[in-house]
Amino acid sequence: MKEQFYSYIQNLQDQICKGLEAVEGEAKFREDLWERPEGGGGRTRVIENGQVFEKGGVNISAVHGKLPEAMQKMFNVGEADFFACGLSLVLHPKNPMTPTVHANWRYFEMYDDNGNVIQQWFGGGQDLTPYYLFEEDVIHFHQTCKTACDKHNPEFYPKYKKQCDAYFWNAHRNEARGIGGLFFDYCKATDDMTMQDWFNFVSEVGNSFLEAYVPIVEKRKNLPYTSENRTWQEIRRGRYVEFNLVHDKGTLFGLKTNGRIESILMSLPPHVQWVYDHHAEAGSEEEKLVNVLETPRNWI
Repeated sequence: MKEQFYSYIQNLQDQICKGLEAVEGEAKFREDLWERPEGGGGRTRVIENGQVFEKGGVNISAVHGKLPEAMQKMFNVGEADFFACGLSLVLHPKNPMTPTVHANWRYFEMYDDNGNVIQQWFGGGQDLTPYYLFEEDVIHFHQTCKTACDKHNPEFYPKYKKQCDAYFWNAHRNEARGIGGLFFDYCKATDDMTMQDWFNFVSEVGNSFLEAYVPIVEKRKNLPYTSENRTWQEIRRGRYVEFNLVHDKGTLFGLKTNGRIESILMSLPPHVQWVYDHHAEAGSEEEKLVNVLETPRNWI
């Protein structure tokens, strides 16, 4: 399974980068190959200072070796060997009318002393973080997620949408990071779902990413905006940074497994503001977004 999934994410990285470069039109992804001293490595691809994307990355990695002590405590196990691979992407567009997007699809294995697999699971999802609320965009994103889920189980979309709303919650701000999407983790073999079934589901979601995001970018990337719109975008990006550095499990996993710091912090936007005690103006488009973030909706 690990060879099958790693091959998949290598191809998916190529597809997604190609699709995003077509939307961008100017900037190209820069590739950076790296190795992890304890075992494994990755292929980081970053795009910067484009017409559409101010900063973004589409990264894959496959790491292995002894499970770090911090992760032993997290999984409540003793010393063990592990393998983990995944694709993680974040895109921060320049235009405040175009939403930031994040996605991740991953696979994990743990082994006994004889090299036998004793734990294995998939995880992942995709979520949208707009700065201005265009409800038709949100509905399109969620409908694409639901369509991918429904091919495998009609219960997946409502379950993983709810988990996404719960996971991407900035508890210290009492608001959502964005308008959600899908989030699933620890997807293990059951009587109903084999690991191959889970692979088929996760790859379905991964393959849906460009369809979920690119039409929104095409629709919004050339809309006019003001310096005030840009300031709001940078303030909201501050909340994005807060979530990633305080709550995000993927960031913490990378830091605790001696991951490559440049690839881990690729998700952080280049221009951010923290304004003391800032509040959106009553009745404004900015407040309209905040109201949705404070009370997540069912969009479809």
